[in-house]
Amino acid sequence: MSVSPPILHGGRLDLARAHFPQAPEPWIDLSTGVSPYPYPFLPLAPEVFTRLPDVAALAELERIAARAYRAGPKAHVVAGAGTQAFIQWLPRIPPAARVAVLGHTYAEHAAAWRAAGAEVSRVETLEEIAAAEVGVIVNPNNPDGRLEPAARLADTAFRMAAKGGLLVVDEAFADFLPAEASLASCAGEDGLVLLRSFGKAYGLPGVRLGFALCGAALAERLRATLGPWSVSGPALAIGAAALADAPWLAGRGVALAQDAARLDALLAAAGFEIIGGTSLFRLVRHAAADRWFAHLARRGILTRRFGERPDRLRFGLPAAPAAWERLERALESGRNGL
Repeated sequence: MSVSPPILHGGRLDLARAHFPQAPEPWIDLSTGVSPYPYPFLPLAPEVFTRLPDVAALAELERIAARAYRAGPKAHVVAGAGTQAFIQWLPRIPPAARVAVLGHTYAEHAAAWRAAGAEVSRVETLEEIAAAEVGVIVNPNNPDGRLEPAARLADTAFRMAAKGGLLVVDEAFADFLPAEASLASCAGEDGLVLLRSFGKAYGLPGVRLGFALCGAALAERLRATLGPWSVSGPALAIGAAALADAPWLAGRGVALAQDAARLDALLAAAGFEIIGGTSLFRLVRHAAADRWFAHLARRGILTRRFGERPDRLRFGLPAAPAAWERLERALESGRNGL
C-alpha cells in the first residue's frame, strides 16, 4: 500500500485509519509528543460543567501557572484553549510585515503569520531573528530538540524590543528541563512573549489549555482578543490541580527519561540513527523512513512524518506495556523485512 502525503500532522488517527483500514485496533499513536502519563485528576464537581467558567477560577489558575512556570515579577499570565489559540491570534495583535522563524520547526507558527499577511522566512541564526520585526523560536525545538541558551534568547528579545519588535518563544516541551533553561524569569519584559503548553507534559491534550507569559499591554490585548470564557470550567479545575502538584511532575520527568532511553535502544537496534528529541519524543533518520512509516502503520502504529524531510520520523513514547511490546515486535519484523 502506498503512503499518502496527507498523513503529515501528528495525531491524525482518522486519516491513518482511512489509509490503512486493515491495521489492528487499537492504534498506538506515537505521532504526537504527548506524555504517556496523564495527570490523575479527581472527579470534577458538577458545577464546572453546568455553570459558565468562573472569572475568579481563571485568575487563580493563572496565578498557579505563574508560580509553576517560575514567571518573572513583571509577567502577566494569560490562559487560553491550548497554545494553538495563541499561535493563531498573536499574528493579528501586533501585525508584522517580516517574520523570521528559526530552523525547521513546528509549522503552525509560520502558517499563522502567513495567513495574517506577513512575509515569513526560515532562518538559521539568532542574528537573523533579531533583524526581523517578529521572531519565532520553538525552544526546545520540535522536532529535533535543539535548545538555545536562555541568556542568548534574552539578549535577542532585548535587541528586538529596542526597535519595537517581538520575540515569540514557544516552550511547549520545556517542562522537564532545568528551570534555568526557560525564559520564564524574563517574562513581562518588553519584546517577549512566552508560550507554555499544559497538555503535553500532563498527558491531557484534550483539555485544551495553554498559557502566554508576557507584559501588561500585550496581556490586555490577548485577553480582549480571546474574549470571555476562553478556558472551559473542566480545564480550569484540572489545570489548577495539576500545575500545583510539583512532586507529580518531577516523578514523571524521571520516568520519561527512562522511557526515552528505552526507546532509543529499540530504535537503534532497528537501524535508525537518532538525531535529536526531548524526553517526550525522539527524532530519527533512515533512508527507508517512508517505508518504515507504512510498515508501522499497517501494524496500527502511527509515527510522525515530515514532507520536506522524507528520511526522518518522529516517535513519541508508548503508553503501556502492551504498546511497548507491539512496537518492539513491529521494529523487529521491519528490521528483518524492509
